[in-house]
Amino acid sequence: MHTCILRAAGLCLTFTLASSSWAGGFIEDSKASVTARNYYFDRDFKGTSAQSAAREWAQGFIFRFNSGFSEGPVGFGLDAQGLLGLKLDSSPDRVGTGLLPYDATDHEPRDDYSELGLTAKAKVSKTELQVGTISTLLPVVFASPSRLLPQTLRGTYLRSQDIDNLTLHAGWLDRMNQRDSTNYQKITMAAPNGRFNGKAESDQFVFMGADYKWSDALTLKYYHATLKDLYRKDFVGVEHLQPLGSGRLKSDLRYFVAGEDGAAGGGKVDNRNLGMMFTYTLGAHSLGAGYMQLTGATAMPYIAGTEPLVITEGSLSSEFINPKERSWQVKYDYDFSAQGVPGLKGMVRYIDGSNIDLPVALGGDDRHETEKDVELSYVVQSGSMKGLGLRVRHAWYRNDFAPAATFRDGNELRVNIDYTLALW
Repeated sequence: MHTCILRAAGLCLTFTLASSSWAGGFIEDSKASVTARNYYFDRDFKGTSAQSAAREWAQGFIFRFNSGFSEGPVGFGLDAQGLLGLKLDSSPDRVGTGLLPYDATDHEPRDDYSELGLTAKAKVSKTELQVGTISTLLPVVFASPSRLLPQTLRGTYLRSQDIDNLTLHAGWLDRMNQRDSTNYQKITMAAPNGRFNGKAESDQFVFMGADYKWSDALTLKYYHATLKDLYRKDFVGVEHLQPLGSGRLKSDLRYFVAGEDGAAGGGKVDNRNLGMMFTYTLGAHSLGAGYMQLTGATAMPYIAGTEPLVITEGSLSSEFINPKERSWQVKYDYDFSAQGVPGLKGMVRYIDGSNIDLPVALGGDDRHETEKDVELSYVVQSGSMKGLGLRVRHAWYRNDFAPAATFRDGNELRVNIDYTLALW
């Protein structure tokens, strides 16, 4: 099973080489790489819990082939992505990290899993259409890259940059493939703490949007998305850079509005989320402060397995988007190149969420949660191992929810080592 990825990729390459009409830009502009990712995940739950920890160690390999485009007014191409995950350490009482799939009956983790994704593509001028395996990194659908292997989606994706300073996005998706899965399934909503009916399914997610660079300092964004018969969502974003003294101030405003769609199989959806983050950078130092407030009767909906692109992005244990939640955060980053160590970076952050409205069984209203994060990363800058990256993250998460809540008190450690080898 492990060899199927390389065989399929080899067949694709052999086919294209045999077609002389494609041999121009298709091959000449192609590139391929293999990323090796070693990942250790340790979430140590505190208090009374049926499972005391989610703790696994795994090795992943990500093969990517990206062709160029054939010659002519319409260029055609093909991309391939092969994924392989191997268990290094796990057990039935420690599964659930998102690194490895496991049997739902006895919780026995799989020793390995693999898959192959193919994407056909066509390009006219600066407009490109992709069909097949899709990975979108947009405010309304951000396919998660934060585990051993990336989440993928199936459908079509159109991106155009033919108009100066404007990037247009549109797409249609009908299936999702989770980070620890090899099977495509219908699209569902994330439902921690019983926010929505997580079993309700849809086979149509439609999105469209635009990023407009008004000036070098100002970027405006708007997106609309609908998960058929579950929810609809609109997003407005503003990013602004302003020189201030000897440094620079970045302002990041994000506003989401969501409601139910059609039959509303996921349950009632009524949410507005306003978030703002202000970060001042001076030399190697960056200090940020942010605030986010949710209003409406429910939490903010998003596709299961994806990441909600709110201003608390990057938090390890919670997304801070519970009903009526109000959160604030302080974040500090430091680039150690100022100390003669290029490639070494550090970060500390504190997030505080309050005014949370949960069902009575989970604690009721006026609940509270906090998270403290510390991160250190290093990328080798030269030599034979140039590009080798080490990232260590630790989080302390606490709340006053009832024990039955999805989010439980815990300390979390993530360590991953990544190395990408360019094949050509």
